[in-house]
Amino acid sequence: MAHGECNCGAVAFEINTELTQIYVCHCSICRKSTGANGIPVVVVNNSDFRWVRGEEHMATWKKPDTDWQGWFCQTCGSPLPGANDDARTFVPVGLISTGGENLKVAHHIWVDSKASWDEIGDGGKQHLQAFEG
Repeated sequence: MAHGECNCGAVAFEINTELTQIYVCHCSICRKSTGANGIPVVVVNNSDFRWVRGEEHMATWKKPDTDWQGWFCQTCGSPLPGANDDARTFVPVGLISTGGENLKVAHHIWVDSKASWDEIGDGGKQHLQAFEG
């Protein structure tokens, strides 16, 4: 089991499955939402994810004319887990405080959209666009 929370601790969650694979999205939307080279996430089945506290502190923003939506803590601004699709939830890896000891970058997605200064230096498989796995 893994546990995580936002920077201020207002929002917390738990994941009831072993976490091993990190997906790093390098698309321009994720870069802008994080202010970094993208966002590393784990993707878990909705049945393995549970909010522990703080859903009332959550806010969301949907990019107009796209399907992209992001969730964040209204108090500290930390990115939060959100719907990947109808069956899965994406969880920003930096929020995981316990239970992520076996995590390793396995996939880089939207590599064709990465910033010119972004140098990928690990062994994760690179995908030009999204990866379904």
